[in-house]
Amino acid sequence: MSSLTRRTAAAAMMAWALLAVPALAADAPRVKFTTSMGDIVVEVYPDKAPKTVENFLQYVKDGHYNGTVFHRVINNFMVQGGGYDAKYAEKPTRPPVPHEGREALARGGSKNTVGTLAMARTANPNSATAQFFINVKDNAFLDPTPIPIGDPVPRFEFQGRVYENVPRAQLESAPQLFGYTVFGKVVSGMDVVDAIKALPTGPGGPFPSDVPKTPVVINSATLVK
Repeated sequence: MSSLTRRTAAAAMMAWALLAVPALAADAPRVKFTTSMGDIVVEVYPDKAPKTVENFLQYVKDGHYNGTVFHRVINNFMVQGGGYDAKYAEKPTRPPVPHEGREALARGGSKNTVGTLAMARTANPNSATAQFFINVKDNAFLDPTPIPIGDPVPRFEFQGRVYENVPRAQLESAPQLFGYTVFGKVVSGMDVVDAIKALPTGPGGPFPSDVPKTPVVINSATLVK
């Protein structure tokens, strides 16, 4: 192959690569939350967390989020919603979705950084249903912890402590290492999120704190792409 042909081929491959990257983003589904404080559009990534995204989109299609509120708002942390109506009655949900945090990271997914969308859950890693939260700061402590190769794992460091020769199954099942599954991000309306995070909060419904004194209602959640 001549040098000219090689350069032409290389240029073609580069052009294809540049075109391919936006195409992947263009295929990502988008959901618009029309709230009492403005619109928020999120993009979700089925190639990173397929089960989580499928679960979330099904709740959107079912109209589950319509009429729910952001019931937990903590400035410099996150805003959480999707589970309670305006009277703070918890809405029924389907069975929980399996945790996909580590798998999403391994597929190139995002960590819990500003503007990312993640699933809320209880202390049980596999308990996420409909509730989600939007990170309003970089929350590295919420990130899933990758498990190094090996069984036993020769060396593992967590929160400043070093562990040696730990059975792999013990690490893979440790609740504190699962973190929270990030499955999307805000692509429009982060100014609305910032306005929500700054609201005064206090007790409300069954919650002793962190409830916006002015309710923030999700009037509708619609799949727009």
